[in-house]
Parts: sequence; structure tokens; C-alpha cells
Amino acid sequence: MSWLGRVIRDEPNATQETMKRISVDVAVIGAGTAGLAAYRAAVAAGMRAVLIEAGPHGTTCARVGCMPSKLLIAAGEAAHGPQRWPEFGLRLEGSVAIDGKAVMARVKRERDRFVGFVLEGVDAIPEADRVIGRARFVDDRTLDVDRHTRIAFERAVIATGSSPSIPPVLRAAGDRLIVNDDVFDWDDLPRSVAVFGPGVIGLELGQALSRLGVEVVLFGRRGHVGPFSDPALQAYARRTFERELDLEANAEVRAVLRDGDRVRVSYRDGAGEDRTADVDFVIAATGRTPNVRGLSLESTSLRLDARGVPLFDRNTMQCGDSAIFIAGDAGDDLAVLHEAADEGRIAGENAARYPDVRPAPRRTPLAIVFSDPQLAVAGTRFADLEPGTFVTGAVSFEDQGRSRVMLRNVGLLHVYADIATGRLVGAEMIGPDAEHLAHLLSWAMAVDLTVERTLAMPFYHPVVEEGLRTALRDAAAQLRAARLARAA
Repeated sequence: MSWLGRVIRDEPNATQETMKRISVDVAVIGAGTAGLAAYRAAVAAGMRAVLIEAGPHGTTCARVGCMPSKLLIAAGEAAHGPQRWPEFGLRLEGSVAIDGKAVMARVKRERDRFVGFVLEGVDAIPEADRVIGRARFVDDRTLDVDRHTRIAFERAVIATGSSPSIPPVLRAAGDRLIVNDDVFDWDDLPRSVAVFGPGVIGLELGQALSRLGVEVVLFGRRGHVGPFSDPALQAYARRTFERELDLEANAEVRAVLRDGDRVRVSYRDGAGEDRTADVDFVIAATGRTPNVRGLSLESTSLRLDARGVPLFDRNTMQCGDSAIFIAGDAGDDLAVLHEAADEGRIAGENAARYPDVRPAPRRTPLAIVFSDPQLAVAGTRFADLEPGTFVTGAVSFEDQGRSRVMLRNVGLLHVYADIATGRLVGAEMIGPDAEHLAHLLSWAMAVDLTVERTLAMPFYHPVVEEGLRTALRDAAAQLRAARLARAA
């Protein structure tokens, strides 16, 4: 018997007699992007559903993710712009003054506006369908919410999101250790920070803060920068960001020590030299962990992986053959907003029709980092393709016409095409307008376009997309060569 079960049995006067009891068709745990989508899908199917939430409403994206980070990035890009002026023949009389308090005031003001839109949607949900508190499974068909509500459900959706993961070595920084969520509560910009993790979050925050006058040291491991699996893209990204940032992409951290109001980071750099960095704050951008601990999933019959996450089918979102589904960051599959919304909808629809569970088509994978230059991955990653089955078409943006005109001529694009069919299957890229090129490529993959068919599409002049055409032409030439080699 679980601890929760013992408490309920041993303290009947405190729980059983006063506990509110409700029965529903679908119980959705978590009111983020995935949870809201699951709830709405279940209700649209005619189900009696409840939405259970313990923390603040507003979704990770609106409160501490996509939107506030882009606000900070936009401020950093505006501050950085004048540095390119001399190359255009322009002069800046004086210097750009950065008002940290004003920067953060706008970030928070606009962040709250975005959150407000989400809260309006939550407020529109009938009060009877909203339950406040932490849910724990009592068994496969029962939830306990903070010992004030017992919910009997026919189906459930786990949409509890994720939380930042913090390596133990960083905890010595004490209250000077923060996660990316905390940055958006600052009232002013600090003098200096150490950012651990040059992935999507760390790279975006580190570059934005650096461009806003904050001294930034960005720490990574094994030389990885950004989301790339293609070695050529990894190396290019590392060289590119090392030119602007104090990037230690292959650091071995020896110690993190609190020193008064500052933190000293002792490390060995990629060249084997011992170094130190003294900063005001340490930001852990070292990944996220699914919020499944505390759900008492051990009280269910679900099979769990080593992290305690239920095993599930990503095409149905069903956990095993049970009446429990999972969606969004809680499943740790594709941690981006549009995927969370899709998974929530799929989970909600299948929960409503259970046991008639049906697989749903998934979108072409798409991931974008809003750094400068931007990074993106579309379709199947290089590392997930079978060697010998594809060719790589490449283009450098260093000499691409429109990119040079704009002084944004930094970048490399690789497109991957299947030899047998000629279809585009994936791409990894760093460069100008990568967010748009990645969309074009993901759309082409979604409708199974071949390289030749994509080349038949219109390309205006002069545009950055002409660089994509160059990569496609390279891929077409390699496809012809590969097919001739196979026929020989």
C-alpha cells in the first residue's frame, strides 16, 4: 500500500468524511498547453472532463519559455545592431546605452500580456471543471487531489509538463543559482552570469544577455552547441559562436563555490588550461525533467521507464493498453509548443473514444533556435538516417548573394535526400532566416516532395532562399551520381 493509501485509511476523520468526491469521464492532470488541448478535445467529444492544476496557470511557453525569451532576444538584437553599422558606412555618434531596468520591465510587461491571453481561455472553462491541487494516483481509476478531492475517472491524461534539471555540482552556488525560468523575474540586468548548457535555452539566453551588456561565460560539454547531430554543423556552430561569446564548449568544471555575493567557477578548458570565472549568477540551462515524480504512478499498473515516465505510443499517446494517456513535456518526446498541443489533442480525443484508440498522423519534426545566426533542424536528423541510404546537399551562406548584401553571410545548410526515392528526408542548418527555410523544408517533407520537384518551385532573386536552391542542386547532382554508381 502506498503512503497516501495509509494516510487515507488511518485518518478517516481528516480525509474520508470531509473529502469531496466527483466522478468524471476524463481527468486531465496539468493545465499547460498539452493539458488545455486534451481537456478541450475531450469536452468537444461530449465527455465530462476536469482539469487539475497545482501551479500557476499560463503555460510554460507564455510564462517562462518561448515568449519572454524572444522578448529578451529582440532587445539584444536591437542593442547589437549598431555594431554592424561601420561595415555599411554608417557611424554611431556616442554609444548605445542599455537601461537594464527598462529592458526587463518591457519583458515582464509583454510576458504578462501573453499570459493574460492564456488565462482568459482558462477562465472561460466552467468552474466546476477546474480542480486546484496536486493529483496523485490511488489506482488505475482514482485520483486524490491534496486530500481534499477524490476523483473517480474512466480515463485520464497526464500533462504535467517538465521542470529544469540541475546538476549537483552547481548547487553549491546557493541562492545565486537560478534556472532560465527565474531570469524573467529580474527587475534589472546583472553584471555577469555563467550559463551552463549551450543548447536551445542556454544559447538563446547567453547571447541575448551578452548583447545587452552582461558579461557571459557559456559552458558546455563534449563540444556540442545547439541541437545538431551532423558533425559539420556542430563544428560550424561552435566556431561561429566562439567568435562572439566567451564559449567554453568543452569545459571540465572542477568546482563551483559561493564567494560572498558572487560565485567562482573553477574549470579546465578545452586546451587543458585551468581557469576561473567570477560571476553574479549561475544559470542552469542543462535540460528539463518530466514532472512525473509525486504522481504516485507506482500505485498504477503502468509500466515505467528508468526515469519513472510511463511507456507510451507516440501515435496514440496511450500508456500501454490502459485508459491513461500522456501528452506534452511529461512524456519527454518533442518538447516544443506545437507538438505539445498536438499530443494533447490526440490524447484527449483517444481518451474520449477509449477503448477505440486510433493512431493520429504526426507533423514533420521541426526545431528552431532563435539565436543569431539562427539554428534549425527539420525532418529526420542526420544521426537518425541510415548511412549509405541518403546524400547530403550543402551550401555555405558566406558567399550567398542576399546574405552578403545584409551582412548576415554566416551559415551552413545541409539537406538530406533519400537515394532510392529522391525525397527530401531531413535538414540541419545554421544561418540567416533559418526559421523560414526550415518551415519551407518541413512543408516539402510533409507532402513527400522529391529534390527535383522542390527545385521546380519558384525561387525569386535576390533572396536567401536561393541558398536553399543551391543545396538542392547539390543534392540532385549527388543523387544522380549515387544512382549511376549503384547501376554500375
